[in-house]
Amino acid sequence: MQQSRNAIALLITVMFVIVITVAIGYGLKQVNTASAMVKEENFIYQNNITIEDVLTILQNSQELQRVADSNSSEELYLLLSEAAFIPFEYKGIEILLRLKSARAKFNPKILNAQRAEMLRLYLQNYNINGQYVDMLFDNIGGIKEDNSYTTAIFDENPSLFRDYIASAKHLELINDFYTKEYNDNALKKVDFSQLFIYGDNNNSSIDLNFATPAVWEMMLGCSQDRAEVLSSGMGSYTDLQSVNLSSDEQANLAKFKTSFFEPIIEVELGISQNGLNSKVKFEYDMKNKKGSNFVYEI
Repeated sequence: MQQSRNAIALLITVMFVIVITVAIGYGLKQVNTASAMVKEENFIYQNNITIEDVLTILQNSQELQRVADSNSSEELYLLLSEAAFIPFEYKGIEILLRLKSARAKFNPKILNAQRAEMLRLYLQNYNINGQYVDMLFDNIGGIKEDNSYTTAIFDENPSLFRDYIASAKHLELINDFYTKEYNDNALKKVDFSQLFIYGDNNNSSIDLNFATPAVWEMMLGCSQDRAEVLSSGMGSYTDLQSVNLSSDEQANLAKFKTSFFEPIIEVELGISQNGLNSKVKFEYDMKNKKGSNFVYEI
């Protein structure tokens, strides 16, 4: 009997120790989770401060102001060539700053019938169904009460934003639907990071001094080699004559809104602190000293 009581007492003690151990382990897990959340919240807070500080630096930069006032495509090209990649540390935070033209690519928001025709021709070179352009139109046309969309993309993605293409992630969702709907992987042949920019800008021009080869190929309906040649003239174009286009190329280019000097830059910040990383992109208007189209990836 005594041995039985001792065994029961021992069992109760072991169970009590197990319960205490589990409770302590759960408590430590909660503490670690809370600590991680505080660390992440602090990182987000530091991100916001860093962005504000970088924006202030840009606004006070005499060099940016000088280039903006110069109206010189060559000056803007030299500036962005020299400041394309700048790593530095600021208040204990590691930052990688990249600057490039924010008007080197095409914004799908400004698609119209003529531009859509050129985009379809461009995509046909990669065996992409013309329905893809219809899908883009659906995604920039807003909510239609009569549900008169050309494609079925919103049947599968009813909450998908449809006023404009907001980001590369947004386009990725559209591309994924196209791939599944048509059982077609042809979109992978196109580097959309070199073709499109995003955002709700109805009035953006393509700066011919920074246009990518993909954009030249789309605008002119020309070969890849011809597009590469035109892109290599970056920074040297002052007017249409200096671009040296054929009459057919000029006719196609006239379908797009273009310019030779757009002092609007894309600022990309890679931010690292205590093992946490984030990326922030935004556009900065050098003349008006304003930032816009902020996109965060944490």
